[in-house]
Amino acid sequence: MPYQVKIDAFEGPLDLLLHLINRLEIDIYDIPVAEITEQYLIYIKTMNELQLDVASEFLVMAATLLVIKSKMLLPKHEEVFPDEVDPDMTFEDDPRDELVERLIEYRKYKEAAHDLKTMEVERGLMYTKPPSDLSDFAKEKQPEKTELNVSLYDMLAAFQKLLRRKKLQRPMATKIARQEVSIEKRMTEIMVELRQLQGRKNFNELFPYPAKDHIVVTFLAILELIKRKVIDVEQNENFGDIFVEAVKEGAEVVGNN
Repeated sequence: MPYQVKIDAFEGPLDLLLHLINRLEIDIYDIPVAEITEQYLIYIKTMNELQLDVASEFLVMAATLLVIKSKMLLPKHEEVFPDEVDPDMTFEDDPRDELVERLIEYRKYKEAAHDLKTMEVERGLMYTKPPSDLSDFAKEKQPEKTELNVSLYDMLAAFQKLLRRKKLQRPMATKIARQEVSIEKRMTEIMVELRQLQGRKNFNELFPYPAKDHIVVTFLAILELIKRKVIDVEQNENFGDIFVEAVKEGAEVVGNN
């Protein structure tokens, strides 16, 4: 049976659409439906290739985008001059209006949730206990670790870039001998490699073999390690390279369910 992975980071199709709009720097009030539909379908196809569970709501949104795209391609009615307007005549609205309203409403709630989370973190740092002399317990301050800002969508984008790079370097074979690749074994290999390195490793360097089966299994192994919180991923700048690093306190979790 194929290995199945369920990722909790998918918040819904609207979340994916907002990610694409921000990534492509698109005006939310003037969405190029053809381009956004193509990008959305690429993500859905990538999820299917990785055998991730795609919720029905993602497929419904894909169908909605295709309907809007088809309506945008229909020829517009001829212009009617004011003196020719029929009082009973109704004009069609922009087919994107409903989707734009849903996106704007969803973005409001998402931003509000982020603000509430920030307030929760800030409030958690407040104490009502009077100041005390803790000089005897003072320790050398450790440098704060940069907060991770890599989402699952960033990982999927990096995976797409990796596949394109592999195809340019060496076209993938269409027929290969089937070889079972263990997800657990690949997870162990990745952890051993990261422990020996004792530092960060470029995401692309974790894919040494061009075989598609090995590439997909390696990517699924990385997602599972992230889910188990035994590795960290970080990105120094938008659209920059992604780096992977082992978490020392979580390294022993690999292999345990």
